[in-house]
Amino acid sequence: MSDAKRYDAPGPFRAEHVRPGDNWEISDGRPIECAPTGGDGARRSAAGARVLSTDPDVESAGLDAGYAPVADMLRAPDIAVGNVPDRPGWIPGVPPLAVEYAGVGQDENLLQRKVADFLGRGTKWIWVVRLNTPRRVEVHAPGLPVVVRHVGELLEAPGILRNAVPVEAMFDDDVANKMTLRNLLQRAGYESLEAVRNEGHAEGIAEGKAKGITEGKAKGITEGKAKGITEGKAKGITEGKAKGITEGKRATLSAQLRRRFGQLTAEVEVALAAADELALDAAVLRIFDATSAAEVLGPPH
Repeated sequence: MSDAKRYDAPGPFRAEHVRPGDNWEISDGRPIECAPTGGDGARRSAAGARVLSTDPDVESAGLDAGYAPVADMLRAPDIAVGNVPDRPGWIPGVPPLAVEYAGVGQDENLLQRKVADFLGRGTKWIWVVRLNTPRRVEVHAPGLPVVVRHVGELLEAPGILRNAVPVEAMFDDDVANKMTLRNLLQRAGYESLEAVRNEGHAEGIAEGKAKGITEGKAKGITEGKAKGITEGKAKGITEGKAKGITEGKRATLSAQLRRRFGQLTAEVEVALAAADELALDAAVLRIFDATSAAEVLGPPH
């Protein structure tokens, strides 16, 4: 996403010459200086990363991950989906799906070279998200013409992503959050928020009926049945819906925390168990920027 300037220099340079944190990439042994990303690109890429990293079929994803498929190449896409191991050092190979954000002032020659580097080394798809008006996404694939998707259309990556992604989810926070919630629910075994509600509804009715019948028998078969069932249904539906939604969110967040941070500490387990629905919602939105599970469940900054 960030602007870059290419320098001809004696070489060839190799990936091993670049350290984590350096603002350099390598292409054909030539260094490419990469400046930090501006606010628009940083925020929009965070939205896209939330959606892609939570897709139910995605096992790993990362931001600015460095790939060195050969000694004289080191490339870091804004978002990498797949082949993001949890270990230090540059990553061999390339990601199956890479995303680049391009705004005003983007050096097109360097961008197209980067696209060619990834496709030439085995990346299946590269999505170039254009932040200038009109916002759109260019889909690059080996041996195929570039396809441009606009707002209102869907992006697909069969074999990598289970769900199609609305174009606007790659840069619109509200749409990205909705798609992220859908993905997290699917990871927890629910197809949608409506499925969570329906399960809570069914459990509430069953619990309400049982409670109503039991209480009704104590007061009298005729009066107890009528009053118990009525009150039990009303209370069970209300409590069941709330409990079902909250517990569904808790299970989803627990799965995400374990996937990202591994085994949870006792303190985190206690905080997770004590979190109410508002706290769980807030935690879901913090999980992608947090560095620890405790930070996800802590108070918002």
